[in-house]
Formats: sequence, C-alpha cells, structure tokens
Amino acid sequence: MSTHTIHEPARQTPVIHETDVLVVGSGPGGLAAALAAARAGVEVTLLERFGCFGGNITVVGVEGFAWYRHDKTVEAGGIGWEFEERAKAMGAAVPESQSLSYELDSEGFKLVADALVEEAGIHPMLHRQFVAPIVDGDMITGVIVESKSGREAILAKRVIDATGDADIAQRAGAATVKTPVEDMQAASVMFHLAGVNKAKFMEGVKADPQTYRDWSTGEWEVETDGKEDTMFSPFLGKPFEQAIRDGVIPAHLNTIGGTWGAVHDSGEMTYMNLIHLAGCDGTDPDSMTRFEIEGRKQAMHAIESLRHYTPGCQDVRLRNFGMSIGIRDTRKIDAVYNMTEADVRGEARFDDSIGIYPEFIDGYGILILPTTGRYMHIPYRSMLPKGVQNLIVAGRATGGDRVAHAATRNMACCAVAGQGAGVAAAWSVKTGVGFHDIDLPTVQKMIVAQGVRIH
Repeated sequence: MSTHTIHEPARQTPVIHETDVLVVGSGPGGLAAALAAARAGVEVTLLERFGCFGGNITVVGVEGFAWYRHDKTVEAGGIGWEFEERAKAMGAAVPESQSLSYELDSEGFKLVADALVEEAGIHPMLHRQFVAPIVDGDMITGVIVESKSGREAILAKRVIDATGDADIAQRAGAATVKTPVEDMQAASVMFHLAGVNKAKFMEGVKADPQTYRDWSTGEWEVETDGKEDTMFSPFLGKPFEQAIRDGVIPAHLNTIGGTWGAVHDSGEMTYMNLIHLAGCDGTDPDSMTRFEIEGRKQAMHAIESLRHYTPGCQDVRLRNFGMSIGIRDTRKIDAVYNMTEADVRGEARFDDSIGIYPEFIDGYGILILPTTGRYMHIPYRSMLPKGVQNLIVAGRATGGDRVAHAATRNMACCAVAGQGAGVAAAWSVKTGVGFHDIDLPTVQKMIVAQGVRIH
C-alpha cells in the first residue's frame, strides 16, 4: 500500500437537508428503523448508497427472509412480519421450500420497499454514499455524503447506523471490534437461473431428498443439536462433487455447494446460495473487488455442473447476479452490552428487551433451527455504542460475540432490532433525551403498540 498522501484544501460543504432522524443504510434493519420512527411521529430520512431500498434482500438477492420458521417457532411480529405480508399482497413472494415462510422476490421487493417508504412519509435519498460523520465533541449531528452532486451535508437530531459494518460508529470514534479476516464468515455472490424444467427438477429432489445432515460435506462440518439432521433441506452438493470427479470444474472449487430457493413455473430458480468465499473482507474494497469477480466465475462453474448432473437443469442459464456481493461478518460495535453465545443458546431474558427472536443460529459451523418454541430477548443496550451520543446501531453490527452474531445477523433479527432502534430514536427526538438515558418502559410500550412482542 502506498504511503504517499495529498493535501486537500478546506472547503465549504452545502447542507442540503435537515431531519429529525437519519437512517443510514436501508437493509432489513435500516428499513424497519425508518418505518418505525416515521410511524412514531417524527421526520425521517432514509439514506442509501444504491438505487433501491432493501439491502441484503434486493441488492444481494437473499430471498429467504424467515427460512427458519416451523410450527412451534415463536417470533416478534412487527415490521419483519409486515415485509412478508406486504410482499405476498403485492405478488412479490412465493412459499419458501423448507419452512412455513414466504420467500421474498428480490426484484419485486424493491417495489414493496418503495411503497412502504412512501406511505410512511419518509424522505428517500438514494444514490448517496455516506463518507463521514459530522461530530461536535462526542455528539453526532449528521453525516457527509458524496454522489453525482458532489460532497454534501445532511444534519439530523438523531442518527441510526444501519450500514451493516458500523461505519458511522467507527468513524465517529465509538469502540468497535472487527472479526479477523481469517475468521470471518464467508461472503457469497448470489445468482438466479432461468431455463429450469420445474417438473423434472422436483422429481429429482423427491427421488433424492437432502437433509441438513448433508451440509456436513466437503469443506464444512456443521454442528446441529440433532433435531435438524433428518429435516428436508434444499441442498445441492452432489452435482459439484461429481463435477470435480469428472474434471468438469477445477478440484480446488470444493467449496461450491449450498441451497436453492424457489423454483417457478416460468423456469426460473432463484436465490442460488452456492458460492462461499472465505477470506473476503467486506470493509476493504480491494478485497470485495477480487471476490466479487471470483464469485461470478465460480457461479458459472456451478451452472455448468448443474447442466451436467442435475435433473431439469440441462438447459439452465444465468438470469442475473445480485447487484453486490453478500457480506455476513465484518465490524461490530463494542456495545453497552454485548450479547453472548450463552444468550442465544440459552433463551436469554433482559429487562431492556425491545423484541424477541427465535432460537435460530446460522453461522460459524452451527445450524440450530427454532422448532421447539424457544426464543431469546434482544436487549436495547446491544445497540448502544460507547463514546458517541445521538447514535444508535441497528442491523448486523450490534454488539455480540461470534456465535451471538450468527443469530443476530439474520435479516429477520435485524428487522426486530431496527424497529426498536427506530422507536427509541423517535422518543429521543420528541423528549430531547439521549439514547443512553431514555425512559425504557415508555419506549417498550411504544414498540408493543407497533405490534411487536418483546417478552
């Protein structure tokens, strides 16, 4: 890396917008936060670097929003549930293949998110990249953005960091923790297919049904608590193992394998979660560049393998990639309270709960599905950064250890945390009281009034 620097002259940056609550990042956490704050009666602005809202759902192409759901699963409801219900009503969801949920159409959900934002009266700001916080002492008062319009400032009474990587918190001086690159969960390039013969594909699935036990193949050993082992999983591994044996794809690509999402009568097969890229640092654009390109190459190898060895896929072709590589794990805040493995495995209960989440762990070689009614509380304190005022964090950058992150990083949990953060931000603006000193019982009542189960 070059050690050369240049001197940039001081400049006057125009303030283009002022708002009560500014939400930076519009993934499940940020979108839920913006909707919750607006519905609680304050002015809300939603800032997004891409051209659509939805984050992992729309930008990356992760359509399985609640694929953990089974008969006895206990959930918070709220805006996360609303995402599914609204998508169903707008024709942007289909029944999910391995659960009692609906898979969100990654393209159709762009329209769902647009409608939700517009109806809530949120001020939308797409195509602007956050570049720096505006800080007065230890108090954040807004952000600097850059876009086709140049460098601009947005002022806000409260800011919600839903960047996924704690970008605002870290640059504002809050304590953060970054997972070592060698320990990060793999990144993924998602893709969608066309040209599948649905009848033949499903016949093949029924003839050789896969289970969660089959995830423990090749490069991975997946820990379950036993009950998952015989449950159906839309897993694809054998085609890629055979392709390596036959020399159709290079032997080193033994990490290709994973799940398919939905198969449509039109011949589309969506949410192909097959490419897993270890060593990708989602906070390093050079790393993301390298793995984005590598992921697309591997996807084409996966498609070639499907053509050779999977019933109904002989004429399959690439329909599209997600707009961006999917990142599971980077930087988190060192929060006032950091959730622990014991919390997510042991049905943690907290007085400052802002929502519940079922006992669902997916990551770091662990898969536990919520089929027994067990659930945990999400503590408000896990969203509070240290050292910065007027800032709260929603999404996968909340405080917690690695196994806790394997639970709280999931999109539906991000929506639970985001809704709590949004309500807290609205109350904080209305009362002039900082995030660290809010009247939690009042905020909890407001969250419940929005249809969320918190205990």
